[in-house]
Amino acid sequence: MAKNLSELALLVPNAKILGTDVEISGIEHDSRKITTGNLFVCMEGAHVDGHNFIKGAVERGATAILTARQNFTPPENISAVVVPDMLKALAVIVPYFYDYPSRAMRVVGVTGTNGKTTTTYLLREIFTSAGLKVGLIGTIQILIGDESFPNPNTTPNVIDLQHIFADMRAKNIQVVVMEVSSHALAENRVSGIEFDTAIFTNLTQDHLDFHGTMENYLQAKMKLFESVSRLGHKSNKTVVVNVDDAAGTEILRICACDKITYAVENSADIRAADVSVRADGMKFKVRADFGVMNLTLHLTGMFNVYNVLAAVGAATAEKISPEVIKRALENFRSVPGRFERIFADVPFEVIVDYAHTPDGVKNVLQTARQITTGKIITVFGCGGDRDNRKRPIMGHIAAELSDVVIATSDNPRTENPEKILDEIEVGIGDKVHERISDRRAAIFRAIELAQSGDVVLILGKGHENYQILNTGTIHFDDREVAREAIDALKNGGSSNA
Repeated sequence: MAKNLSELALLVPNAKILGTDVEISGIEHDSRKITTGNLFVCMEGAHVDGHNFIKGAVERGATAILTARQNFTPPENISAVVVPDMLKALAVIVPYFYDYPSRAMRVVGVTGTNGKTTTTYLLREIFTSAGLKVGLIGTIQILIGDESFPNPNTTPNVIDLQHIFADMRAKNIQVVVMEVSSHALAENRVSGIEFDTAIFTNLTQDHLDFHGTMENYLQAKMKLFESVSRLGHKSNKTVVVNVDDAAGTEILRICACDKITYAVENSADIRAADVSVRADGMKFKVRADFGVMNLTLHLTGMFNVYNVLAAVGAATAEKISPEVIKRALENFRSVPGRFERIFADVPFEVIVDYAHTPDGVKNVLQTARQITTGKIITVFGCGGDRDNRKRPIMGHIAAELSDVVIATSDNPRTENPEKILDEIEVGIGDKVHERISDRRAAIFRAIELAQSGDVVLILGKGHENYQILNTGTIHFDDREVAREAIDALKNGGSSNA
């Protein structure tokens, strides 16, 4: 796999080599991972500048530096490649260095505001049931077969991603299902990955702090479908598109490959009918070219009907039989932090969900309304240093669809939690609610208020086991705190100490 530095430089227009040509054994952007013969990539981020770690990288064995600083002078006896644009350079250099590992396996990409994680886990279950070796890359974790690895981003950067695919190729993974974020598409992190099937789930307001407008957000998503439409080294390319979402029509317009549409409301290739939603699961029919599939599932909620339809579409595109699809879907239990029930001996339901967008909150609240005979008590907040335009919208939705709202902190990051709550309360308006910035205290209060038949929803963080504060990151898991609050209630107290 080793390549000469000059080979890599030739891939980038107007790249300059400083020093001698050397053999490159690997590419790393983290100086702590450098081994002998590596190319060290000097990434410049908002908080960290890779140039500050060159000394450590050289001490660990780096023989060359990749930089976008035009006046760069490398250390003595160290070569360098100076490029005009770092992201564009990495997009061509890294996949080439690893010999395009995605070409050795089928790759299914899932993009959209909501539903990506559940859809990828459903597909993993289906492909595994079909006897395939499966890899998964997503928000919660990276899975290579049954091995699990942490993932700091929904879609890793191009260097880490190509590392992962090369590792999957070495371990004979046959199919990869991955979440593809709009950030990753905008920043070309998935460059060099040849997708075979691409799923569009939906498009609702999120990430406008990054994209600026919904049009820009959609254009970023479209890059995935443009990629699948291009000729590649593999055949049988398909897009699977939700046509109940208006953006689905826009996406279909640019696709030049096989198309599978899915919907509940509109005409589509794959449709759901006779949907029955309960607290412990749901039943519905899937109508498609293969006939009618009767499903009895452990998942619940209309949003999960769409996720199931997306998975059926992608599995069908990848030639999995309806019998295997049905068996896998009916065996599937849940995804951590996605409408996850906290089982306890109390007369009310407690559900933890990752919903952190207006549409996500609305979907979860509407599902809760379908399964409860009592009140809906909603605990939620909004992340700091992120799109603040959605805060009053989420406040309004929570107030409109809940009986009791407790506004609290999410991951405030560097922002003042009280300022975030002020902006949420603009949307809540005159609706009676409670404002408790301490998330633990807010969860305890919700459990304390719950009565027989009620549903307590704890929204925003889902599977996350941390909270990012201005003072640093602390351990915090909504599920653990909910169980502590239930135990305190059963023991006759409501202390949140």
